[in-house]
Amino acid sequence: MSVFNIEDYPHRRYNPLTGDWVLVSPHRAKRPWQGQVEKSVTEEKPPYDPGCYLCPGNERAGGKVNPDYKDTFVFTNDFSALLSDTPHGGIDEGELFKAESERGICKVICFSENHSLTIPEMPVPDIRKVVDLWCDEFRELSEKDFINYVQVFENKGAIMGCSNPHPHGQIWSSSSIPVEPAKECKTQKAYFEKHGRTLLSDYLKAELEKEVRILAQNESFVALVPFWAVWPFETMVVSKRAVQNILALTDEERTGLAGIYKQLTIMYDNLFEVSFPYSAGLHQAPTDGGSHPEWHLHIHFYPPLLRSATVKKFMVGYEMLAMPQRDITAEGAAKRLRELPEIHFKQTR
Repeated sequence: MSVFNIEDYPHRRYNPLTGDWVLVSPHRAKRPWQGQVEKSVTEEKPPYDPGCYLCPGNERAGGKVNPDYKDTFVFTNDFSALLSDTPHGGIDEGELFKAESERGICKVICFSENHSLTIPEMPVPDIRKVVDLWCDEFRELSEKDFINYVQVFENKGAIMGCSNPHPHGQIWSSSSIPVEPAKECKTQKAYFEKHGRTLLSDYLKAELEKEVRILAQNESFVALVPFWAVWPFETMVVSKRAVQNILALTDEERTGLAGIYKQLTIMYDNLFEVSFPYSAGLHQAPTDGGSHPEWHLHIHFYPPLLRSATVKKFMVGYEMLAMPQRDITAEGAAKRLRELPEIHFKQTR
């Protein structure tokens, strides 16, 4: 009788951060691939685009004009999903019909004045300026009494819903704690109360001992493929020191975050030699006035590409109706990413 092993047979993996499960089917990855494998043509963008609403000096869609900025620039989104002056109210019609008003502030952060760049192509000192701006905005937003969570994130690439190729990210802050961070609040608190240590401290220690899913590390941060990854090349960046939010980072740690952000995204671009799309976001403690010692700063990266620059994974069928599923194991994905060159592919042409 065959003996089960995790590399050959279907199995479920548990995500201790959310309490969710993912179905892994490694045997399916061994079947012949007859789909597309071509590389995408790399689009060359100009340093300045007169039609870009995020470039310096240009008029935005809402009619406001950007300053002639250098490096970073932040502004309140002209078409915010959340508004700071939303009146209090809602609907409460028993157990079946509930709604409540939500206040918040949405901001856009331009990473650089150079329209042609992305994070993996920026020098680490310039990425550090982005990290510093995240910190400044987190501090300002967290001090507002109606803001209880600050979500910093980046959507890169049109297939991830990014409406403008200019290097930028967003910060949405809200009066309630969103669904995904709320899950992590619950699981991390339960773990901390049981063990007296953060969940991610113990997880990171175990991963560093195993090494199989580790991608890169510096003195302050580790990039890895989480054991429970759903997306084909999903990754996570975790601080080595258990800090609750980015304001607790030292000067050295801020630079370390900038460095690991660049290193990881170079891996992504080199995988299929394309400007690799993803959604990435910081998960950190709520700003509701609590101390939250259970929280441990980390960043999730969710990229959609599966087998080439044009073949994407979609959440369809069974995944929408039952549970997430993947064929490539986390260990296999980590091996592929780890073996890539450290120099961005554009610099080798």
